[in-house]
Amino acid sequence: MTEIIREIESAQLKDGIADFRVGDTVRVHGKIKEGNRERIQIFEGIVMKRQGGSNRATFTVRKISSGIGVEKTWPLHSPNVARIELVRHGKVRRAKLNYLRERTGKRARVKEIIK
Repeated sequence: MTEIIREIESAQLKDGIADFRVGDTVRVHGKIKEGNRERIQIFEGIVMKRQGGSNRATFTVRKISSGIGVEKTWPLHSPNVARIELVRHGKVRRAKLNYLRERTGKRARVKEIIK
């Protein structure tokens, strides 16, 4: 039974996903449907967490928009995510960056790893 489920899930996985981790700044190109039209909107921010595995994996991105923090959780293998672009690598020592929610301005920055 589990092998059948694994085969179905592996068929739904996307190829060529950017290798990003928690603390990285990413640009998510999300497809948005408005009536019968479809367009792509870019959401750029810091990856707060990644969770799940296989085709159920999700990641949460946080950005500051007009002084207000906005978080959005995206399914990693969703057809509504056109692509994920890695902007910069961040140096963090946590798996979940929930402490960034209380911080603003310079205190909310994450150090960059230059490769």
